[in-house]
Order: sequence, then structure tokens, then C-alpha cells
Amino acid sequence: MHKHGNTMNIFKFGGASVKNAEGVKNVLTVLQSTGETKLVIIVSAMGKTTNNLEAVVRHYFSNPEETKSAVSIVYDFHYKIISELFSNTSHPVFTKLSKLFNELKSFLESNKSSNHAFIYDQIVSYGELLSTTIISEYFSEKGIKNTFLDVRKCIKTNTNYRDALVNWKETQSKIKAIVKSDEITITQGFIASESTHNFTTTLGREGSDYTAAIFAYCLNAQKVIIWKDVPGVLNADPRHFSKTELLNHISYREAIELAFYGASVIHPKTLQPLQRKEIPLFVKSFYNPTDAGTCVGKGVALDPLISCFILKKNQTLISLSSLDFSFMMEDNIGDVFKLLHQHKMKVNLIQNSAISFSVCIENKFNNLESLLIKLRETFRVSWNENVTLYTIRHSRPLEINNLLKGKKMLLRQESRETVQLVVKE
Repeated sequence: MHKHGNTMNIFKFGGASVKNAEGVKNVLTVLQSTGETKLVIIVSAMGKTTNNLEAVVRHYFSNPEETKSAVSIVYDFHYKIISELFSNTSHPVFTKLSKLFNELKSFLESNKSSNHAFIYDQIVSYGELLSTTIISEYFSEKGIKNTFLDVRKCIKTNTNYRDALVNWKETQSKIKAIVKSDEITITQGFIASESTHNFTTTLGREGSDYTAAIFAYCLNAQKVIIWKDVPGVLNADPRHFSKTELLNHISYREAIELAFYGASVIHPKTLQPLQRKEIPLFVKSFYNPTDAGTCVGKGVALDPLISCFILKKNQTLISLSSLDFSFMMEDNIGDVFKLLHQHKMKVNLIQNSAISFSVCIENKFNNLESLLIKLRETFRVSWNENVTLYTIRHSRPLEINNLLKGKKMLLRQESRETVQLVVKE
């Protein structure tokens, strides 16, 4: 299984950890506090850069005259950061940054494609190229020898822009050939390139964590550490729950379950390659890098074994029954799913009895009205908007009672380890 001959680790820093000059300096502090010298460091775009580049894409399509000023917002943000990090304005980092922005501008001027997803990837990928260029240069300036790697040379995908599929065989052989396992490599999360023409692609949601898993898998790394602004994974979101506890250990399977129900833990696609080689993943605080954090890996499901609470607000509960009180059969239910899919509804819970069928959905694209009109043609329909869905893993009866105090319960569903409640607050 896992080759322990390799003492290489993978570090990943998200956008929040490098949102300003202080953040970049802190990456160096974290690195020094771990004492690691054999590393691949994967970095996301800085702060809100991805959103700002998405605005460039929007303007490019809808009001092109705004595109230039949208690009200069991104430029000014990064320029301010390097001005604070490098006292000498003739430092090569200034030229490197200008070069990247010139590339971006020339793409905007010369592009002939009208494929939205393709254009999105070509533009948004600059966020990661900028952040890693700055961090690599800053490390060198501070005497930390490192190699800057353009990840598009290593991670190869198909042409499914914005959600590209990794070609594992090609990617593995390129990573093994290019990455030296006895040094510090700095590279980009989220981005990749397709095999035929080397156009930039991106890896979809949670892409940077996934990049960390790809490198770990291909290099047989010892562990992956994701550095965040939290002490690790908590059993509930502190924004909604007053008492939260740190989870020391979560099994791969439990983490996948939690993610499935909507906890903001690690995306399952990140865990799959790690689980295959039993490489543990840690979530640690970049403010307190020597604290243990949370380990996701092989072994006990949860330590401590406490309830985990996941909350989804602004849900809609729809209950259907047939107009003539006949049974709800597979074909009716099939029709319902077709409609839910056509209206882009995300289904978070399903419950059916002999004569009724309920779904808890997320009306993300404001298609509820037209969905209800279609459903009323065939069913008796009742619905509640703005309900909350609680999912509790490993729950205790007392906690459920406390949770329900002062709330109206509309639906309850229970399986071995999971209780789901739809409530009106």
C-alpha cells in the first residue's frame, strides 16, 4: 500500500490564507514552524481574486467596455501586495507580474472562441498563476530555495472546461518526471491543461484541495496538510451553533458522509485518491501551526465520538400526493425527478409513503414557481418555503429535543447513523 520511504508532504494554502501581504509572510512562518524541506506547496488565488476574475469574464461577454477596469482591479490588488512585500521596485517579481497581466490582456484581445467555459478557464486561471509567482519570489527573497512549477505542465485533463477530468496515467508520469522529491516546489491549485493543445482547464469545485490529493497520490506523499483559518474540522458551524468541538480524527468514510449531507469538510473527490493509498489528510490552523488539527484518515470513524450537526437554511419542502388518492408509484416518482432536474433543483432529502412523496430542495435558480405549476397538473401539492434542514450524525435523543425547542417540525427521517429534520424556525 503506502510507501513510507518517501518523507514528502503536500501543503495547501487557500485564498483566505494569502489575502494580503501579512498572509504571504505568514505562509513563510508556517513553513518555518514545521521545519519541512521536502514539500509541494499548492496555493489558491489570493483573497477574492477568483470572484474578481469572474467579473472580468462577465464583462467580457456582457459589457466589453468595462473589461479593462475589471482587469485593473485585479492588477491593483496584487500590485499593492508586492509593493508591501518587496521594498525594491526593480525586483524581478514586478516584471513577472506585468508579464502575466499582458498575457491576460492579449488573450482578451485576440480570443476568437465564444465557448463560455473555455474562456472562463483561460481567464480565471491567472489568479493562481499570480499568487504562486508572488509566493515563490518572496520565498527566494527570504532565502528559502524553491522551484516554481507551472502545474499545467503536470496535471493533464480532457477538454471538459470548468470541470475537467484528470488523465491519471499521463499526469502521474509527468509529476514523477518533473517534481523533485527532495526540495520545495511551489505550484497552483485548481488549474490544469488539456492534453491535445495544452489549453488551460480547471478542476471544478474545491479544485485546490483536489490538486493536493493528485500530487500526494502521484508522489506517494506521507501526508497532505490543508492550512485554514480554523483550528481544524468542528462538529458544527460556529456561526450557527454556540458550542462546537474540534474533531481530532475522522475516517475517510465518515468525512465523505458528512460532505454528502452538506458539511463544509473535505470534498469526496479529494478523499478518493488519498483513501486509495491511505494517505492521511490534516486540516490545521495557519495561526497555530503546531496544534494537532484534524486528521482525516484510516481508523476510528470519529474521535471524539460526538454528534455532528449540519444545517441548511432557505430550503423548500414540497409534499405531493396523487389527486385521486391512488398510490405513489415508481413512474410518478420518476416524473417528479425529471421535473426537479429540469428546474435545476438540488434535492437534499426524499421521503415517501404509500400515498405521499416529500422532497426538501434548494431553489437556487428561482425556478420554484414554474416547478409548482407543472407539479399541480398531476398532483395535490403542498409546500413550505424558508424551512431549515438539520442533519445530525451520531445523534443523542436529548440533543434532538434541545434542537427542536421553539421550532415546528415538518418532517423527520432517521437511518442508522443519521437523523434529518425539516423545521420551521
